[in-house]
Amino acid sequence: MPRKILITGAAGFVGTHLLKSLLSETPAPRIVAWKRPNTDADKTSRSIKQDNSVEWHSVDILRSQDVINAVAKARPTEIFHCAGIASASDASKNITRTLAINVLGTRHLLQGLKLLDTSVRIVLPSSATVYRPKLGQLNEHDTVGPITPYGLSKLAQEMQSLRFVSAKQTVVITRSFTHIGPGQSLSYAASSFAHQIASIEAGKNKPVIHVGRLDTRRDIMDVRDTVMAYRALMSSSAMDGTYNVCSGRTYQMQDIVMKLINLARVPIETQFTPNRFRTNDYADLSGDRTKITKAVAWSPKITLDKTLADLLNYWRSRV
Repeated sequence: MPRKILITGAAGFVGTHLLKSLLSETPAPRIVAWKRPNTDADKTSRSIKQDNSVEWHSVDILRSQDVINAVAKARPTEIFHCAGIASASDASKNITRTLAINVLGTRHLLQGLKLLDTSVRIVLPSSATVYRPKLGQLNEHDTVGPITPYGLSKLAQEMQSLRFVSAKQTVVITRSFTHIGPGQSLSYAASSFAHQIASIEAGKNKPVIHVGRLDTRRDIMDVRDTVMAYRALMSSSAMDGTYNVCSGRTYQMQDIVMKLINLARVPIETQFTPNRFRTNDYADLSGDRTKITKAVAWSPKITLDKTLADLLNYWRSRV
């Protein structure tokens, strides 16, 4: 069967970068791109290169029959399931909706594939927040035990997907650590810092960045490296299971703020803001990428300095 790729959540942060990466192939593969109907995602989809290789469809992943019909129409051979609530802060604001989209939405997709009764390979981006907190690097054998609603939803999503594994449906789960880059929502710390700096440079704000807790440690990498990891796992058809997607290097959030401030065109100070402090959070979220590197020879290529410069320039171009 000819290769045909379905990307759910194709107009989101990761989905957009994944779609751009796939379209850089020559020749470009056939892609079916799903986006949520009646949202700002429509603007994102129009900004991506449009050609005959991409079919855009608005699909509400919470509507079971709509999803089943869309799967039957697409008949994909590969699926990157990027749709879902992806922010821990957004998840905490509406736990019910987060569980519905991340868990029930995944169930609808997999039910559609089961009814289709054809061979398909699925890459399911999960999260490092499914792990029980510990100091030091986490690997795939460490105990799960999420401490946030978001982590709970991603663990339930993993468990849901594994129920549908069969000879025809292969599921690869990625436990992705922090990834940042151009186009990321302001609900994420690094993107918020960069946006504040761009606003200060434009004379819209006072020369102060409002920050939350800066002593937390995070394994941070570029989203463009993240999607290359997803693609590598998709291409290795003999591989399945669960893989950490991380850099193997950990930074304090203080490091991220200072690197961005050093890139600023004006002097800037930081100010702690209580409403940016999350009490139920990981003090340390560090990853071990040994398994994925051995399996598919993947490792991140983009330096943190370049990622932060690109992120800041993204917001400068919009502010």
